[in-house]
Amino acid sequence: MAHLRIALLQILPTGSLQGNLEKGIEHCRRAREMGADIALFPEMWSCGYDIHFNKKWKEEAVPADGEFAAAFATLAQELRMAIGVTMLEMLPDKPANTLVLFDRYGRECLRYRKVHTCDFDVERELTRGDAFYTAELETASGSVKVGAMICYDREFPESARILMLQGAELILVPNACPMEINRLSQLRARAYENMTAIATCNYPDGVPDCNGGSSVFDSVAYLPELEGSRDTCLLQAGCDEGIYTADIDLDMLRNYRGSEVHGNAYRRPGMYGVLTSGQVREPFIRSDARR
Repeated sequence: MAHLRIALLQILPTGSLQGNLEKGIEHCRRAREMGADIALFPEMWSCGYDIHFNKKWKEEAVPADGEFAAAFATLAQELRMAIGVTMLEMLPDKPANTLVLFDRYGRECLRYRKVHTCDFDVERELTRGDAFYTAELETASGSVKVGAMICYDREFPESARILMLQGAELILVPNACPMEINRLSQLRARAYENMTAIATCNYPDGVPDCNGGSSVFDSVAYLPELEGSRDTCLLQAGCDEGIYTADIDLDMLRNYRGSEVHGNAYRRPGMYGVLTSGQVREPFIRSDARR
C-alpha cells in the first residue's frame, strides 16, 4: 500500500524573517525525522501573517525565487522531502500571498498565489492570483497530483472543484484564521464532493485570530467492507504549537476515485452557465469587491 505522510507545521512565528527561516528549517528537519513525505507551513510564513498589525508589511515581502525560498529548496533536496513554504511574495506592484512547493529533489513544481483575497480587509492591497494550478509532485512514496488553495479560497466550492477537474488527488491549504466547526465542515465537504484529500495547516493559539485545528481529510467515505459511512477526518489538531502528521492511503484513495459517484462522474456542465457570469445582485453587492 502506498502511504503518503504529510506533516502540518502548526507553529508560532518568531517576529522576523530570519527567525521564521531558522525556525522553519528546524521544524522541517523534525518533520523528516517523523517520516514525513511533505511538510506544509501555515499561510504567509515568511512574515507570520502579520499584515493586520504591521504598517510596514509591504516592506517585508520577499521574492519567490530569492534567498528565503531557495533555503527551503536546498533543504528539500537535502532531506529528500517535499516542502510547501508560504510567503508574502514581492512583486513589481503589490505583493502576493503565495505558496511555493518544492519536491524531494528541491525542484519547484508549483507556485500558487491566493486567488480569493480577503478584499473586505487589508488583503485588498495584495495582487490576486489569476489561476489554480496542479502539478505532479515526486515524493518518497511516489508521484501524487497536487493542487493548492490558500485560506479564504476554501470558502468557494469552485476552487476545489477546478483543482479536481485538473486531476488533483491532494489539495494543500495554508491557513490563518479561526478553524471552527463551520470552516472544518467546509473542508470536509470540499474533500467529500471532489474525492480529493485536503490537508490544511493553520497557526496555533498565540497568533491573533488563529486557534490551531490543522486538519487532513482523505474523502474516502465508503468502503465495501463497511456497512455505513466512514469518518474521512484523519487528523484534527488541537490548539497547541506542534508538528501534526497524518498518513494518506493513496491506493485506497485512487480505488475510491475510480468507482464512487462524486467528483466528475455524473456532472452536467451544460447546466452551470450561470456560474461563469460576472453579474452580482443584492444582497451580495460590496463596494470593496474587485471583479
